Amino acid sequence: MKVRRSFFVNIPNVLSILRVLLTPLFAIFLIKHLRGSALLVFAIAALSDCLDGLMARVLRQSTTLGSYLDPAADKLLLLTAFVTLAIQELIPSWLAVIVITRDILILVGVALFTIIGREFQPRPSMLSKITTVAQIASVISVLAGDYVQKILHMPVQEPLFWFAAAMTMISGFQYIYRGLNVLQEEPQS
Repeated sequence: MKVRRSFFVNIPNVLSILRVLLTPLFAIFLIKHLRGSALLVFAIAALSDCLDGLMARVLRQSTTLGSYLDPAADKLLLLTAFVTLAIQELIPSWLAVIVITRDILILVGVALFTIIGREFQPRPSMLSKITTVAQIASVISVLAGDYVQKILHMPVQEPLFWFAAAMTMISGFQYIYRGLNVLQEEPQS
């Protein structure tokens, strides 16, 4: 049976792969303390996140590969950002721990479903999308530094950190709740 090439190569999947490829470049710029360059790369990666989902729906190019690749690319980019920024003491370490813990719990849950052979379709909820936006905004607020505060004439980082932490924890509990509900359902034969 011949697999259609478009299953793998489509615009949304290419954008997700671009995000994966931009992540090391972003990390290198952060490590070298080139925040402006890191901000530019991160902004391009964040924009690709918005575009790949939109294009998948508009062009009807949603694929199974894309349903795994998109969130994996997001997690790779955001975990890289939070770990690197926490090491550089640009964000609070407690926030990085919350973000990392939630993503580890999600990965453990996916692994558990795979091990026990249960069907699992990764579908992000509105809450998880808000969480991603809050995390992206937190990273941008750090990378943009004082510019954001000067434009808005008020401190934004601390409230963004708390909002991102709250949303991350709430969406983590939502994933746990959803996973437990799936585990309680009778397996389909």
